Amino acid sequence: MGFNPFQEKGIPIEKQFKSWSEMNTKPYDPESVHPYTRARGILMNGIEVGAALFYRNFHRMIEDKELRCQLAMVRRIEQQQQKMVNWMIPAPETTLEVSIGYEQLAVDLTASMARNEPDPYVKAALEFALIEDLDHLYRYANLMSRIDPEKAEVIVKDLTEVIPGRPTAVQHRHPFDSARNYVDWTKADLLTLMHIVTIIAAEQQTMNYYMNVGNRIPDLAGRGLYQEIAMIEEQHVNHYGSLQDPRISWFEMAVCHEYNECYMYYSCMSSETDPDFKSMWQQMLENELTHLQIARENMIKYEKKDPVEMYPSDLPVLTVLEPAKDYVRQVIADQFSFTSNQNGFVPLKDVRDSNRYILFIKKLYGEDYIPSQQAVEDTVKKAGSDYRLQTQGDYPVPILKERNAVTTPEEVINYMLL
Repeated sequence: MGFNPFQEKGIPIEKQFKSWSEMNTKPYDPESVHPYTRARGILMNGIEVGAALFYRNFHRMIEDKELRCQLAMVRRIEQQQQKMVNWMIPAPETTLEVSIGYEQLAVDLTASMARNEPDPYVKAALEFALIEDLDHLYRYANLMSRIDPEKAEVIVKDLTEVIPGRPTAVQHRHPFDSARNYVDWTKADLLTLMHIVTIIAAEQQTMNYYMNVGNRIPDLAGRGLYQEIAMIEEQHVNHYGSLQDPRISWFEMAVCHEYNECYMYYSCMSSETDPDFKSMWQQMLENELTHLQIARENMIKYEKKDPVEMYPSDLPVLTVLEPAKDYVRQVIADQFSFTSNQNGFVPLKDVRDSNRYILFIKKLYGEDYIPSQQAVEDTVKKAGSDYRLQTQGDYPVPILKERNAVTTPEEVINYMLL
């Protein structure tokens, strides 16, 4: 039997408030935690932050006093849940270690969604950014290798390869080329909507995290790397955010947010291996079922439309984190030389006028200092080769097979133009 969130009974909202001791989640053990338990915590923290920000903006745009109070109530619970989820991260994990978790999530979450995405354009958007986030994982792992050569592997285990993607240094594109076509939400598959809401929240949280913690890195090389990757995350948030249909109402978006939270907590609960966190996901799901009913009632009251009529009777295919090494490698092989040209994703050689892209990148180079290149160059100088966790054989793109020398951005761009 399927699971229909609209037909499930949740916990009454007045009973959802927790005491301080209940909210103060016991963190996971960094030595024994499963990488996907860590990743699910990072993901659901982003989902909760996204919901809280949405409700704050919704609250500011309405006059109805009763509705404003109701939204304040829901937002307070969302904030409470965000604290419980985010407090999963233990203090002994460093900023850089947590960042490795963020990027492992980005790779395997995006791959999971892309493999199941029914809309060709959204699938292309997911795959395009997938191999850029993979490269971020590789750059952070190389930065980490100066401190502990084996630490990245301890964090990701054997679930995710740590290999170059589309190099971070050539990911920087003119802002005009990061705006996408929006998806018509009246025609889109529900799974597409869930993917869009989820990936916006995940990338937005990654951007926010790097924006706020990059200045906690002690050396200039590390600080520079966080700056550079944080700017790409801004680009990714714009990339994914523009997929959202701007024509839907605040009330319809509230329903979509709450349905997505039910969907994602159900997905987490279904795949979680740690019994304590599995119980937390279930508890959060029961809270969100009530939030969904509130959003439904508001849409009926204020817009005279019942969202039940817009949603299927069962959840779509669940979003489950799992290894995707071969799939990721295939995307690298097929799309390494892609760039974005206004709304589309094409090989750089097919862009009629690539000057906007090339000139924008060169402007950022300054005096040839590129943090994402420096992170790998320092590792090569120290260890004789870059850091990789390469489990699936030879690297699929010839220009980056060499491990004891760092390919320059100019060399990469020339390769992309072939």
